[in-house]
Order: sequence, then structure tokens, then C-alpha cells
Amino acid sequence: MQNCNLVMIRAEGNVKQDDSTTQKSVDATLFRQMVGCLRFVCHSRPKLAYSAGVISRHMANPNQAQMTAAKKTMRYLKGNLSYGILFPNQRKEDKLQLVGYSDSDWCGDKEDMRSTSGYTFFISSA
Repeated sequence: MQNCNLVMIRAEGNVKQDDSTTQKSVDATLFRQMVGCLRFVCHSRPKLAYSAGVISRHMANPNQAQMTAAKKTMRYLKGNLSYGILFPNQRKEDKLQLVGYSDSDWCGDKEDMRSTSGYTFFISSA
């Protein structure tokens, strides 16, 4: 994936991946390595947590559709290398402020009828 084309938009969250047997199987070891890398990158790139979670649901029997989604996420990472969590220096006159936001989608996943929720916290504009 070192010389791949760049993608500036992440994989869509509402696209459901097909588990049908008509899809061609892929190398499970390579797929698991890619998912492991994506899960590791989630520590500094929390925007990818949902995509990595959806992709990692299919680690037991990956097919071409899941591999394509994993590759698209990798291409997104390559196109946005400068993004991530940054912690700026705190000046003495700045007060320490914690701001939190949350969102949820109750029973939005039609495949397994699960709810999706997310949250983010900002500390001193980081």
C-alpha cells in the first residue's frame, strides 16, 4: 500500500457489508494484519475507530468486500498523514477546560439491530 492512490474521504459509515458466499475469499492472515494496524492507529486517530470496528467484525472469514474496505481506509490514512491528536503547549493564563460531546444512533444497524454511540472530549483545545 506504500505506492497506492490517496483517498481524502473515509469509508461511509452507513454502507452495510455483505456476508454472502458469492464474494471471493481473501488471505485471512494479510487481512488480520491490516486490521491490527488499523486498530493500533485508532489510538492517535479516533475518527477511524468506527471504520476499524466494522472491518474487524469479519476477521474469521474475510472476503473481497471487507478487504476493499480495509484498503480504502489505509488509503485514507496515507492521504491524511498530518492529521491526528495534538496536545498544544498550555500557557499559564489559559485555564484547563474539559469539554465533552456525545451522539448515539439507537438501533441504526439494520444488520444486527445494534445501537451505535460515540463520544469525544477536548482538553485545552486538543
